[in-house]
Amino acid sequence: MSENDNLQDADGKIELNTTETPQNTEASQVAETSTSEEPKASEKTENTPEKETVSEEIKDEQAKVEKEVVSEDTTEEPLEETKDVTETVSESTKKADAHVEEIEESNAEDAEDETNAERHEVESKDYHAMSMEQLVDEFETLLSDKKIQTIKSQVDEIKSEFHSKFGELLDEKKEEFLSEGGNEIDFYFTTPVKKRFNDAYKTYRNNLNAYYKNLESNLKQNLENRLAIIEEIKGLINVEENINTTYKHFKDLQEQWRNAGPIPRDRYNNAWNSYHHHVEVFYDFLHLNRDLRDMDFKHNLDQKTKIIERAEELAKDDNINRAFRELQVLHKLWKEELGPVDREYREDIWERFSNATKTIHDKRQAYYADLDKAHEANLVKKEEIIAKIDEISQDQPKSHQAWQKKIKEIEALRQDFFNAGKVPIKVNDATWTKFKTAVRNFNRNKNAFYKSLKKDQYDNLNKKLELIKIAEDNKDSEDFETTTSLMKKIQADWKNIGHVPRKDSDKIWKQFKKACNHYFDRMHEEKNAASKEEMAAFEEKSALLETVKAIELTGKPEKDIETIKDQINAWKSIGHIPSNKRFIEGKFNKAIDALFGKLDMDKAKLDMIKFENKLETLSKPDDTRLLDNEQNYIRKKISEIKGEINQLENNMQFFSNVDETNPLVRDVIKNIKNHKDNLQTWKDKLRKVKSMY
Repeated sequence: MSENDNLQDADGKIELNTTETPQNTEASQVAETSTSEEPKASEKTENTPEKETVSEEIKDEQAKVEKEVVSEDTTEEPLEETKDVTETVSESTKKADAHVEEIEESNAEDAEDETNAERHEVESKDYHAMSMEQLVDEFETLLSDKKIQTIKSQVDEIKSEFHSKFGELLDEKKEEFLSEGGNEIDFYFTTPVKKRFNDAYKTYRNNLNAYYKNLESNLKQNLENRLAIIEEIKGLINVEENINTTYKHFKDLQEQWRNAGPIPRDRYNNAWNSYHHHVEVFYDFLHLNRDLRDMDFKHNLDQKTKIIERAEELAKDDNINRAFRELQVLHKLWKEELGPVDREYREDIWERFSNATKTIHDKRQAYYADLDKAHEANLVKKEEIIAKIDEISQDQPKSHQAWQKKIKEIEALRQDFFNAGKVPIKVNDATWTKFKTAVRNFNRNKNAFYKSLKKDQYDNLNKKLELIKIAEDNKDSEDFETTTSLMKKIQADWKNIGHVPRKDSDKIWKQFKKACNHYFDRMHEEKNAASKEEMAAFEEKSALLETVKAIELTGKPEKDIETIKDQINAWKSIGHIPSNKRFIEGKFNKAIDALFGKLDMDKAKLDMIKFENKLETLSKPDDTRLLDNEQNYIRKKISEIKGEINQLENNMQFFSNVDETNPLVRDVIKNIKNHKDNLQTWKDKLRKVKSMY
C-alpha cells in the first residue's frame, strides 16, 4: 500500500482540512517538514499572540506534551525541532504587537459568546441630549429588539444619563419642598417615567442574570470539552494503529473542536495556542505524503492572501469602526480556520497582514484622538454655559416677571448643556457636579424669592376675600344707581391687589366673578325692561309736544292758565324717557313759556305761575335735592338784591340835594323800588319752595 492510499477514505477520495499540514513518512522528511513549519523566534506566528500570559494550566499541559514527546521519540532531530516549536510559540506570545493585541482582546471577548459580536451592530445614540422620557423609550426598545448580552454599553449610558437628569429634578423638587416649610425627613418624590425606568432596569438585570448563569455553565463545560479534545490529540502520537484510522480520528477531533462552542475569554487565546501547538506536533509525527502537505500549504496561502487583500482594502475605508469589526473577523479566520503556509512565505504574508492591521489600528487611534479633541471642545462649551448660569444666579430680580424671564434663560442654557455633547470621561462627573451646583444655586435664589412672594400672596388673598364678601352682600341690591358705583370700585380694587396663591387663584376669581355678574345681569335686565317703557313715554311726549305747539289761547287768562296747567300735568304723568332723549324736555318748556308769554296778565303774577309749575317739576318723592338746590339759588338771589338795594341807598347819601326833580335821584329811587318789588317776588318764591317740603 502506498503512502497516498493511507489517506483514502471509503470512497477513495482524499480528505483535506485547512488546519492540516501533511508530512512525509520518512524520519528525515519529518525533520525537514518540522523545520519548514516552525516559525523563528523573530517571526509572527499564525497563532496570533495574546496580551495575557499563558495560564498556568495551559503551561502545564504544554510541558506535559513536551515531556511525552521527548520520552517516546527515539529520533534526536525531531526532538530538537519539537522543542523549537514550543519555544517559538512562547517567544512569539511575549512579543505581541499592540495593534494585534487589540484585535486579540476583542476576539477573545467575542469568543466567550458566539453572538456577542452582535454588540457592534447595536447603535449607540447621543443619550446625553435625550430627555428622561426618550431615554426610557430607547431602553424599552433595546430590551424588546436586541439580545440581552449585546446592549450592556448602551444600557450603562442610558442608566447614567437618566440618573443624572432625575437627580437634578429631585434636587430641585426637594429644595421647593423645603422652601415651603416641609421637613426633609418627609420628602418623597417620584414620577411615572421613573417607575418605567425602574421596571425596565429590573427586567434587564433579571434577564441578564439568567443569561450569564446559563452562559457560565456552558462556558465551563465547553472549556472542559476543548481541553479533553487537546488531550486526545496529544494521545494520538502514542496510538499504535493504522495511520488511516488515526488520521480519521484526528479529523473527527478537529470537527469536534470547531463545534465545541464558546469558552471563557480569559482562556480563549491560551486554548487556541495549545490546540495549534499540539496539532503541529501531531503533523510532525504523521508519515504523510509531501504532495498533500504542499497542497494544503498552497490552499492556506491562497486563503490568507485573500484575507490580506481584504485587510488592505479595509485600511482604506473611512468608516473606522466598520473596518475594525471586519478586521476582527479576518483575524479570527486566520487564527481559527486556516493552517500554516510554507516557510518561505510565512514571514512575508504575516508582515503584510500585520501592516494592514497596524494601519487600521493607527487610523482608529487617530479617530479616537480626534474624538477626544471634540470632547475637549464640548468641555469648553459646557464650562462657558456653567459660567453663564453662575452669572445669572448673581442677579436677583424683584418681580415675578423678571424671575420668569430668568427661568426661561436658565432652561435654555440647561438644554444647551445637554446638547453640547460628551466631555472627556475623566472630567465627566466633575463637570456634571459643577453644572448641578450652578443650577441649584439659581433655584435656591428663585425659591427664596417666591417664598417671600407667597407671604404677600396670602395677604392679597385675604383682601380679595373681603371684596368677594362685599360683592355677594350687594349682588341682589335694588339700588342700582348707588350699587353700580360700588361694584365698579371693587372690580378696580381687585385688579390692583396683585397675585394670590396659585391653588386659590381660580377658585376665588370664579366666586368673585359670579357675584359681580349676578348683579350686573340683574341691572341690565332692569334697564332693558325700563328702556321699552321709556321709549314709549318718549313717543307719547313727542305727540303731546306737537299738541302744545298747536294750542290757540282764548284770551281769557284764567281759562288759558288752566289749559296750560293741564298740558303740564299731562306731560308730567307720562313718566321717564331715555336719558339720550331728554332734549325733548327743553322743547316742551320752551313751548310752555311761549304760551305763558301770550297771556295778558300781571308780569309778577305770571312769573309766579310759571315758578309754581317749575316747582311741581322739581318735586320728587323721597328726593329733595332739586328743591334744595332751588331754595339755595333763591336765597342767593335774595341776598344779591338786598346788597344792591343797600348800595343804592348808600349812594343816595352822596347827593347834596335829594330832590326827585333831579334826574339822577329820580333814577336811583326808581331802581330801589324795582329791586324791592323784585325782592318781594323772590321772597314769595322762597315761601313757595318751603311749602313744597
